[in-house]
Amino acid sequence: MLVSGFAIFFSLRAALLSGVEKIARDSALAAANTVDSGEALHRDEMRRLSLQGVFVVVRDGDGTILIRTGDLPDQDQGRDPVWRRALQSERPLGSTVQITEDAPAYVYAVPVEPPHGKARVVEAGQSYAVTERALETFATVLVGGALSAFLLSIGGAYLLARAALSPVGAVVASARKITESDLSERLPVANPKDEIGNLTATINALLSRLEEAFARREEALSRLEEALGRERRLVADASHELRTPLTNIEGYAEMLEEWALKDPEIALQSVEAIREESWRMRHLAEELLALARGDEGAPLELKPQDLGAVAQEATRIARDAAGGKVSVEYALPEHKIISIFDRGLLRQALSILVDNAIKYTPEGGEVRVWAHESDGQVGVTVRDTGVGIPEEELPRIFERFYRADEARPRGGAGLGLAIARQIAETHGGTIEVRSTPGKGSTFILQIPQDGPNH
Repeated sequence: MLVSGFAIFFSLRAALLSGVEKIARDSALAAANTVDSGEALHRDEMRRLSLQGVFVVVRDGDGTILIRTGDLPDQDQGRDPVWRRALQSERPLGSTVQITEDAPAYVYAVPVEPPHGKARVVEAGQSYAVTERALETFATVLVGGALSAFLLSIGGAYLLARAALSPVGAVVASARKITESDLSERLPVANPKDEIGNLTATINALLSRLEEAFARREEALSRLEEALGRERRLVADASHELRTPLTNIEGYAEMLEEWALKDPEIALQSVEAIREESWRMRHLAEELLALARGDEGAPLELKPQDLGAVAQEATRIARDAAGGKVSVEYALPEHKIISIFDRGLLRQALSILVDNAIKYTPEGGEVRVWAHESDGQVGVTVRDTGVGIPEEELPRIFERFYRADEARPRGGAGLGLAIARQIAETHGGTIEVRSTPGKGSTFILQIPQDGPNH
């Protein structure tokens, strides 16, 4: 705008000055033609020539003024005025001279040779005063406009910068609220189509990924802490369970050392007790090993098999071990129930359920076992008429080393049901339990018929 303004100013100045010179030249030539033709310059013609502020002077060869317009001051134009140089060169000349103190003027002199009379040169001139006043007015307007435009541009630039950077300020303010403990905060997106909006959307996407990563990390840490807690409890419970048989073995060994030769019956009892405690320790070690393998995700030997046959085998073994104290029956299904599972592990889980049912069923009670299938699931149900389980204990019976209250018969380390549930979950299945104290319990093991991968 400044460059354009100055260009317009100088163009206008040149045009105005050129206009002054043209008017003076045209007036001088017109007057010179009249004088050259021998005609006199009448007052009316002089008035016409001076309408635009032009002054006309007719001089003789010595510079004496013969005719002049009334508003021309009667003074010399310098030691070498324009009219003299025009006479000497015998050709028209123009120059800027200081006619008055207010402003210079442009004077154009034309030599003449009239047929009669003393006229030898005609001058016409016009003052630059009007032009200079117009230029001063325009310069004032131009400077004022430039200053106003400059101030407006500063204010506009400030407002535009503030408007453009306000989203950045909002982004910075929101970003300061984001911490490692709270990644749910998102940066505001004022205009998703501009560069800042695009950057903010990218940062929000990054924050979402970070939040997911931190959530996974927290979940992994939680699982790790839970696993470490289970491992610490397992070690503590295992140590506690092993302390009792080891103490008993130590005591019976001392009895053997002291009474073996004196009392053969005591020695026999001690040996039997040591054998029983050793079996108890070996059984506990096997259960711990089974849990450890399950925790490590040991591979399964999966293949299509008859679940009913496995349930029948587990029931038969448990019935033989019961010795007829409890009625143990297996109900044959109408057809084979084929499913994909690890035979050894599933038989172990079913044996645990049937053994538990027998263990907590008083003499003369009943245990019933049957296999079934429904909606892509196969399972085995074990129902007994035993002592039952209090409702408040049901959520905990599958915890490792957990055993029911003292009113129920005791035996084992409390790992059986935990192992059974782990085997069921390894196959993608579940174990459900329903129980009524004093009437009995029902355990239902279910797994997918097409195997754990489905």
